[in-house]
Amino acid sequence: MTPGSAGWYLRRLSRMGPREVAGRVGDTVRRRRWRSVRPDAPGVSGARFTAVLPAGTIAAVPPDAAKRLVAEADRLLAGHVEYFGVRRDDLVEPDWCFDPKTGRRAPWGYAFDVPYRDEDAVGDIKQIWEPSRHQYLTVLAAAYAVTGDERYAERVAEHLRSWWAANAPLRGVHWVSGIELGIRLLSWVWIRRLLDGWPGAAALFEDNPAALEQIWHHQRWLAAFPSRGSSANNHVVAEAAGQLAAACAFGWFPESARWRDDALRSLERHLRGNTFLSGLNRELATEYHGLVLELGLAAVAEADAAGVPVPATVRLVLLRMTDALAAVVDDRLRPPRQGDADDGHGLVVDGAGTDRWGSLLATGDAVFGSLPWWPTVTGTDVRTPLLAALVRPYGGDGAGRAVTRPARRPAHFADAGLTVLRGPGGIWCRCDGGPHGFLSIAAHAHADALSVEVRHDGVDVLADPGTYCYHGQPVWRGYFRSTLGHNTLELDGADQSVSGGPFLWTRHARTRVLAVDTSDEKVSRWCAEHDGYGDSVHRRRVELTAASRELRVVDEVRGPRRSVRLAFHLGPAVAADLAGSRAALTWTRDGEERSAVLDLPGALSWRAHRGETDPPLGWYSPGFGRKEPATTLVGTGVTDGAQEFTTVLGFRG
Repeated sequence: MTPGSAGWYLRRLSRMGPREVAGRVGDTVRRRRWRSVRPDAPGVSGARFTAVLPAGTIAAVPPDAAKRLVAEADRLLAGHVEYFGVRRDDLVEPDWCFDPKTGRRAPWGYAFDVPYRDEDAVGDIKQIWEPSRHQYLTVLAAAYAVTGDERYAERVAEHLRSWWAANAPLRGVHWVSGIELGIRLLSWVWIRRLLDGWPGAAALFEDNPAALEQIWHHQRWLAAFPSRGSSANNHVVAEAAGQLAAACAFGWFPESARWRDDALRSLERHLRGNTFLSGLNRELATEYHGLVLELGLAAVAEADAAGVPVPATVRLVLLRMTDALAAVVDDRLRPPRQGDADDGHGLVVDGAGTDRWGSLLATGDAVFGSLPWWPTVTGTDVRTPLLAALVRPYGGDGAGRAVTRPARRPAHFADAGLTVLRGPGGIWCRCDGGPHGFLSIAAHAHADALSVEVRHDGVDVLADPGTYCYHGQPVWRGYFRSTLGHNTLELDGADQSVSGGPFLWTRHARTRVLAVDTSDEKVSRWCAEHDGYGDSVHRRRVELTAASRELRVVDEVRGPRRSVRLAFHLGPAVAADLAGSRAALTWTRDGEERSAVLDLPGALSWRAHRGETDPPLGWYSPGFGRKEPATTLVGTGVTDGAQEFTTVLGFRG
């Protein structure tokens, strides 16, 4: 169902409650009124930027992290960048509305008239929006702060002035989505902070009428059009974080105090709403866990820098999110590849090669303190010392009481339905028994109930294939979030949950975990089932035996006669030699040959697929906009009454 079509609107409306419908009607009325009335930003005199970094902060940046940062900044100065698999050389003089992937330019006009979801009319909206988040400018500004080289500062100033001149308030594609405005404001705050030693910083920001107009209109927009109801996911957190950051650091306007207070209330409410009590993000999409955590930490940094009291619940949620992240990563600090992922970041001040998840854990250690069971972080980054210099040390629940944190590494997150089984030699297995997604549309969910994801020493063996795309390629979008696109079982060629569009699910499979036992170091077990196939029930049992380094997966189907497909997606580094119902798997890690044997259910007919396009099958997406062939093993057959299919994965080296 194409977004924007009549059918899509009806399906989308069906997932809204009365309050959300009323709010969206108000938004529509406001947009029509704003079409003809665009007020000028209020006059500002004597504005000063005081949210500077404490003395000595830049000196605390590790030398190797600074080296990576400067190397990245030099590439950007030369105009080179890669966004979502597209290498670009157009960043010396950007065309802010041009998409080099399709060769299209987004049309000009009133922002809310731009059909940004229509790739034929606009181009790939992600390619257009990403440079205008101005996170590459925060990298250049950080390089200036580290080196004092004014070339970086001058390029930042040149590009900001260009963007402000080319994107008048409420005109064009960059005024359509609140998450873009929120992240852009956060970037501007950090650009101003990192350029504070540059003689032209004040003339670029607080003494510049164009900058003041843009900052004011961004905040006015965010105050008027918050994401609401079924859309109040990571977008609303980004909006609140950007609004809070700007209102604290750029508190020069009559509305600044109101915007700040409203944003802080929104941030507190939605951080809680977007996060399970266990600390995992409710979207059950790991990259959005990272995005929300980054945004929350950056927002708290701004409030603390401005001396604005932050509710204790905000820090508590961020603490729980950090502990949860530390709990679920594998031995190489890689978290699950679950749900949607679009490579989105909240604050970027590091160069290529910096480990995102290690950086977040390092920041968590600096802000909250690590626990004895946390994995060791050996890498360095720029962002951690910058945020740690601004964030107030954690002081418990706000009333002087210490908060109870896990004494041991959690393996089962009951509210999120996520369980991690661990074995010797870096065996890591994620079992999915959680809710389909967050809110009524579950925008970033995949039809992956009861799927497993297995790694050996950080290498994907049974892989979650990823996301690849959002807009413009419905067949590929459908494949990467389908049931067949995950390591689980499909009946009658249908997904467990019903899609109504690329970010809309109209029926959600309900999953329940029946048993978990991770207390025995010799054998750990998990069992769950879901109701996504109506009168047929799919139940899966997973057992990991440490001594034999063997993972056993038993799929049970109860119900009427139906066709079945059982898929196992191998990681791109894994080669498979399939003979009947046995596959010999091989791969290399750190120059050493590794192997495993996958014994598949003999009742099914097995075939290997790789890089197929009609229909898609046998693909792995290492990042948004990128895909590469990988082997997928698919067993086909029928099930009638009650039947079990047993798969055994045994690691050999």
